[in-house]
Amino acid sequence: PREPGAPAPALPAPDTAGLAAVLRSVVAQGAPGALARIDDHGRTYRAAQGVADRGTQRALSTDDRFRVGSITKTFSTVVLLQLVDEHRLALDEPVDHYLPGLLPDDRITVRHMLSHRSGLYDYTNDMFADSVSGFEAVRNKVFTYRQLVALSLKKPRTNAPGAAYSYSNTNFVVAGLLIEKLTGQPVGTAYLKRVIEPLGLGDTFYVHPDTAIPGRYARGYLTPDKAGAPLVDATAQTVSWAQSAGAVISSARDLDVFFGALLGGRLLPPARLAEMEKFTKVDSTTAYGLGLRRRDLSCGVSVYGHTGAVQGYYSYAFGTKDGGRTLTALANTSNNAKVLSTLAGTLESAFCGAPKAADGRR
Repeated sequence: PREPGAPAPALPAPDTAGLAAVLRSVVAQGAPGALARIDDHGRTYRAAQGVADRGTQRALSTDDRFRVGSITKTFSTVVLLQLVDEHRLALDEPVDHYLPGLLPDDRITVRHMLSHRSGLYDYTNDMFADSVSGFEAVRNKVFTYRQLVALSLKKPRTNAPGAAYSYSNTNFVVAGLLIEKLTGQPVGTAYLKRVIEPLGLGDTFYVHPDTAIPGRYARGYLTPDKAGAPLVDATAQTVSWAQSAGAVISSARDLDVFFGALLGGRLLPPARLAEMEKFTKVDSTTAYGLGLRRRDLSCGVSVYGHTGAVQGYYSYAFGTKDGGRTLTALANTSNNAKVLSTLAGTLESAFCGAPKAADGRR
């Protein structure tokens, strides 16, 4: 990452040929389809490969809606940081202050939750120990937030509050409870009033516990653990196991608009966005803020956004620090590590430009 205050290096143009090649490779690795959309200061680049629906063989379109998985966590964080700005919530207050008796440790703060430093066990580790049977067991279930928290509390915590980063969906289930307690509204209404309507996100929905995706969408296909086993159509599901941690439906355009607006300062005042961008190092190339990831690319550029994985869908949505250039990428499968790592190549194509030729020319 650059020193604070240093000017941003001028980005090279997106590598559109490289982007298309990455998507072809994602399909070759087993995804039915893959898409990417770049918005570069209002100029858009779109690419798609493969199919949205294996039954009809309809080609995947960059306009198709999909389940965004954990990109939902950024929506939840925006709502909570707006509530901080309205003096209805404080990041360093214990969660117990707002939700008495929910958690076993009154030292766990709101900030600990949103930065994945609470130590609360991720109940999905047990739920999806086997990808297909785990999914089939919950695909039509409806959970309350408190039931999901109770599943987490059956297991020991991973660390003392604030002591370490440990990604856990439990944190963002608690975020959903906080949103509902403080706004008096369901989470979906809070997203609608505070994010979706203000930004005009026409493809973005929170329909929990309905199992259908509205309008035209990519079907999602779960890759089984057993090599060579057929893909499982996972499109219809409640996503009740994730809710405020992972149940938003959106499109590439809407996610580009969302992260452009967030990083560009149009959803949160500067002081709140700065809180979101206080990062804890996760590994050599990634860090986590509050409901926001940072990825440090090979060319020295850092991008900000989130990743999503929900049965049938892998997604990436990231932008430059100022939100001037954004990328959203999707593959309509999940539980396929090769697809996930290959899809990450869209970030390099979008933000690093074409690889330098051996003679030094781009």
